[in-house]
Amino acid sequence: MRVAVVWNHDDAGVINRFGNPCQEEYGRETVERTVAALQEGGHEALLCEGDKGLLATLEQFMPPDPLARPSGIVFNMAAGIQGECRLTHIPAMLEMAGVPYTGSSPLGHGLALDKVIAKRLIRDLGVPTPKFRVMRRGTESTGDLRFPVVVKPRHESVSCGLQLIREPAKLRHAVEVIVTQYAQDALVEEYIEGREIYVALLGNGDLDVLPLVEQEFGDREPRLTTWEDKQRMAVAAPQAICPAQIDSKIATVLRDISIATFHACECLDHARVDLRIDRSGRPFVLEINSMPGLSANSFYPMAARAAGHSFSSLVNRMLDVAHMRYFGIGIPSD
Repeated sequence: MRVAVVWNHDDAGVINRFGNPCQEEYGRETVERTVAALQEGGHEALLCEGDKGLLATLEQFMPPDPLARPSGIVFNMAAGIQGECRLTHIPAMLEMAGVPYTGSSPLGHGLALDKVIAKRLIRDLGVPTPKFRVMRRGTESTGDLRFPVVVKPRHESVSCGLQLIREPAKLRHAVEVIVTQYAQDALVEEYIEGREIYVALLGNGDLDVLPLVEQEFGDREPRLTTWEDKQRMAVAAPQAICPAQIDSKIATVLRDISIATFHACECLDHARVDLRIDRSGRPFVLEINSMPGLSANSFYPMAARAAGHSFSSLVNRMLDVAHMRYFGIGIPSD
């Protein structure tokens, strides 16, 4: 099968440089490993830049079938180039052009990327999430929020702008940093002291829940991971435990609320839910990542390895899940 792996690396393929630039990008090594995995699965794979020239490239690589059936599929790894809701851009282009793709639709990415909307959706379902406020100045009432609080941009990912604020007097500056640097609202939520767990989900309908991963902070303070921390992790694997050693009853609750979060945010094919378990054993959903990382040190492939997947089998399973969603059958073997 023809599979176009779409990513964003060269940001020159736009009409104008206008709007907030994307902070997130897959590394070339990860993308090339993905292409190799698809080739190992028997597919004809092509690496494509997710920019204004993408549709012309796809039309040449996977021309329309005489019966108007798509002749290929996109493995979407595009984080976007600029502007708002950047994860939605490539899926929206593909929807318009009639090209199937892996992962969430523009709706799913948009809901998951808007942390405030995502929290409201899951809260309405009774899924526990930390109390929060949305701020533009930092002088708004904090209501019943208890300090310390976490301050982060409403629409960013990979922990961009994440700050832990312990004193009310420092909140205004923290919010101003978010609004100035990212041109968006700040999400201010109660900090949950406790264990941090990641739940990797694969599929649609009846989801496969991969083995749980726990971020091990050791003696480190504060017990959270910022964007700067993740840049250092590029050369040093994060300390993680997989499968996480968690009581079976709590593990069941984590799986259930992660699945509820996935469906509430209209995600498709795969996602990762990030949670905290406080010192009383109560779980809280922090957010959902509709495009979880696939690098060697990322938690999603770590969970997949614990489930018995090689990187190649994971990538090809992700492709098969999307094909099943579109066509009702797995990818036929040659």
